[in-house]
Amino acid sequence: MTSKNSKTRPGVNHNILNNPEQVKTVQNNVFAAASNGKLFRIKKYLQHYSRSEVKWLLTQEVDNTTPLIVACRNGYIDVVNYFIQHCGVDIEQVGSVTFDKETIEGAPPLWCAAAAGHYSTVEVLVKNGAMVNHTTFSNSTPLRAACFDGHYDIVKYLVSHGANIELANRHGHTCLMISCYKNHLAIVEYLLKLGADVNRRSVRGNTALHDCAESGSLDIMKLLLKNRAKMAEDAYGMSPIKAAAVAGHTNIVDYLVAKSDINVTLKEKIEALELSGAMFVDKKRDMQSALRYWNRAIDLRYADVSRVLHKKQVPPVEAYEYAKEAENAQELDSMICEPDEMRMQALLIRERILGPAHPDTTYYIRYRGAVYADSGNFHRCMMLWMYALKMQQESLEPLNPMTQSSLLSFAELFAYMVEQVNDPHSPSLTFLEVFTVYEKAAGMFRFAESKPVKTAM
Repeated sequence: MTSKNSKTRPGVNHNILNNPEQVKTVQNNVFAAASNGKLFRIKKYLQHYSRSEVKWLLTQEVDNTTPLIVACRNGYIDVVNYFIQHCGVDIEQVGSVTFDKETIEGAPPLWCAAAAGHYSTVEVLVKNGAMVNHTTFSNSTPLRAACFDGHYDIVKYLVSHGANIELANRHGHTCLMISCYKNHLAIVEYLLKLGADVNRRSVRGNTALHDCAESGSLDIMKLLLKNRAKMAEDAYGMSPIKAAAVAGHTNIVDYLVAKSDINVTLKEKIEALELSGAMFVDKKRDMQSALRYWNRAIDLRYADVSRVLHKKQVPPVEAYEYAKEAENAQELDSMICEPDEMRMQALLIRERILGPAHPDTTYYIRYRGAVYADSGNFHRCMMLWMYALKMQQESLEPLNPMTQSSLLSFAELFAYMVEQVNDPHSPSLTFLEVFTVYEKAAGMFRFAESKPVKTAM
């Protein structure tokens, strides 16, 4: 472990800085003891320093965090009490902590204790004046941290001490939304009773309904609908029923398709069934279920013969081997013994419904291409990948991470094909194939350079 460079503080006997190596050792030892809840060792390491020196030492970071923060993260309440009562440590100091392999920057002690579910530690911090709405650098509150992992008692305690249930993080994601996404029904019920805004939108336009649709919680969806949640589209034009279909939660799709008293159009129901079929093809490799959902969609399209909802006709695409979407049950039945045709159907459906800018559209085109490459069919792979790259360049901004990922995949494929040059069964890589991808990459960089640079005011 390494500590940050020591800085002088008013009121500190600067003699302790005369031996920086000794100070560094003390800092690291105290931090290690706090990490493991060894209070007796902490007292031993700090016994020769004055209160002001101890207070200063406890502000020094090791691995971008402090002894108090790591003690709160791990729930060592005796250590936390000692730091607060006997050392006068600042309980609003911030640092970096890791939860679920994700590093949280600028986390205050209360956020760490709430996220980890340490009720007694939360109680001690609040009773000693910790700010209940002190956020991380991403604007996440201690209440949101408690909602994330379902720490219901901590949620209620924080709210009773002034926590704001409507404070959203930097993405506009609220406590209600994260509780829905993480399937914490009791917390959702509690927040709704407190008057949480059920139709609040995030920066990307999604609502709590989207979050429970993506997580597959039907009980929470029913509760939200009972509390007048509205079916709305997000920035990608995705309604909750389509979000559930893309995520593979057919329990929600089936429920909403069957409901007649909610604001879901017939077109949305049909498209959700079609997306569910595509999901069964590519995610679950369940062709029978895919056909069943696609047949249900066709039944709805032709339910009213006077107002048949026909699919939008698009020109056939070479990358899909000029496949066309099935228009009726007979055409679907003809695919039962043609799994490759069904795979092309899934790609066509996503492109039509989700559009080229949606990440899933190009992701599954690239995924299908990779499957072909794994079986040695590099030509089909490159056709699909080239089509996906064209789609990305036309619908996304230059140097978008998704486009960069596509280019990297081409580079890796080309490198592999070069390695197989002596294999008589492996198709050779042509200059034209490499040059075409190179030109697309160069064109993307040229376009990015030509765009005016925005300067700060």
